[in-house]
Amino acid sequence: MACVVQIDATENIALKGLNCSNSSSELSLKYVLPVRVVHTYGEVVGSEHLLTNSARQVSLSTSDVCAISSTGGKSSGILLDFGKEIHGGLKLYAAVRATYRPVKIRIRFGESVAEAMTPVGIDNATNDHAMRDFVVEVPWLGSIEVGNSAYRFVNIELAEPDIDLNLALVEGIFKYRDIPYLGRFKCDNPRLNQIWETGAYTVHLNMQEYLWDGVKRDRLVWVGDMHPEVMTINSVFGRNEVVNKSLDFVRDDTPLPGWMNGMCSYSLWWIIIQRDLYMHCGDLDYLKQQESYLDKLADQIIENCSDGKENFKNGERFLDWPTSDKPEIIHAGLHALAVMSMEAASELGKWLGNNELSSKCADATGKLRKYLPDNFGNKQASALQALANIGNADALAKNILRDGADGFSTFYGFYMLEALAKAGRYDEAMKIISDYWGGMIDLGATTFWEDVSMGDLRFSSRIDSIPAEGQFNFHSKGGRYCYRQLRNSLCHGWASGPTSWLSRHVLGIIPIEPGFRKIKIEPHLGSLKQVEGSIPTPYGVIEVRHHRDKNNKIKTDVKLPKGIKLVK
Repeated sequence: MACVVQIDATENIALKGLNCSNSSSELSLKYVLPVRVVHTYGEVVGSEHLLTNSARQVSLSTSDVCAISSTGGKSSGILLDFGKEIHGGLKLYAAVRATYRPVKIRIRFGESVAEAMTPVGIDNATNDHAMRDFVVEVPWLGSIEVGNSAYRFVNIELAEPDIDLNLALVEGIFKYRDIPYLGRFKCDNPRLNQIWETGAYTVHLNMQEYLWDGVKRDRLVWVGDMHPEVMTINSVFGRNEVVNKSLDFVRDDTPLPGWMNGMCSYSLWWIIIQRDLYMHCGDLDYLKQQESYLDKLADQIIENCSDGKENFKNGERFLDWPTSDKPEIIHAGLHALAVMSMEAASELGKWLGNNELSSKCADATGKLRKYLPDNFGNKQASALQALANIGNADALAKNILRDGADGFSTFYGFYMLEALAKAGRYDEAMKIISDYWGGMIDLGATTFWEDVSMGDLRFSSRIDSIPAEGQFNFHSKGGRYCYRQLRNSLCHGWASGPTSWLSRHVLGIIPIEPGFRKIKIEPHLGSLKQVEGSIPTPYGVIEVRHHRDKNNKIKTDVKLPKGIKLVK
């Protein structure tokens, strides 16, 4: 009699016997070739093969190789450009060589050419958060995968004397979320189009297992920095689990009476993000999961504003780095943020049906609005006061417009743009977007940076070329605070503000009920003649097209998904 074995069809043999965690990666991998050899030094022959070889397998007969030798005590290596910043590692394929033993090489990733050429310890180059400068061994007639960082450039150098290495192929391992770009923006100004796309891509790179602030450095969940990122995600990708997952991580990591990330302002931003996220996604089930924490956090904020003025204690008092040494500016900004967060909490209370929460936060908002701290002409404080509806919007806009984009930061620049929109200064805002964010693109940026000043943009050499002798290079010689020189992140999600700003204010698609049940369309083209694009909603994608007719009046075509009502 035959023996019958019952097989569980659901069993995954590949996982049998492994002690796996409960989570799996939401990320995809692509392998990409370099597009340019930036520089070779020492003894390097056949570097052009690395731009065209695509066979992902070496053999005994592989002959089209990049041969690197370190004879005579010379340092030899090659600097490659992958065309745009990516996140992930590197795969190297080694062909036949004289010696069988592994060869030591030094890998140095860089967001700029200067960084890829600079060892840790020089010009503030670091291995903080991600290893970008290290030594590994390459096998004989085989391949190896190394690294986990963000980079556009990679320097491969022999790390021992009198040795040969024949590289058949070098691939970048691109680790990313494979999600569609549902939002679009296209106008008759190609520079603005490129800025919109660059901001979208900057945030996309930071959408890893969690929503990070910087994909090379600051691979952490900084909830205040998340606000511009979430606004960009709402405009480009729509609802994505990485946002909820990251907000919940920070909440669970911060038992009250703590402040998120150790900063009172970041707990305020958490509330504002929850409001803006609900307006876009309308996910009441998710919002209900926040109610208990939100209610207690609101009490904590009210307690720190008991006399109608912010007086936050037991946490770092922080807006953004350029104001970090200005306590009077921080006070003005925190007071405005307290107004904004209490107003947002009151709205959230209404949507939750929690009248007590809504009422106490509305009462706190009213008391806080009776006090207007001096902003001393500061652009960050002026922007927050405008958004909190305290102070005169036109006067505050004049503070922000003083000296154009000088004094802008990539983080709070978003709120400065929002304040200019509130005052109807759309042309001026687009000019600043073009000058400041466009200035990074002019220097070779494919993602937006943690910080840069207009002075740096005016005088720096490009990040995708080797700085000439005596030439100022922003990445190796500029920067301030915690992001001096090469520690500066050149892919920072908080810098993506123009993407959501252009979608909201130029395309003009604005939800007026949670989840886009009702919307209004108010385009502000400024000097533009036409613009078209889309924005994702829970009901599908809204598409609009605006153009000026022969009488210079704006004509609009709209395509709405079923379930969305346009209010005129």
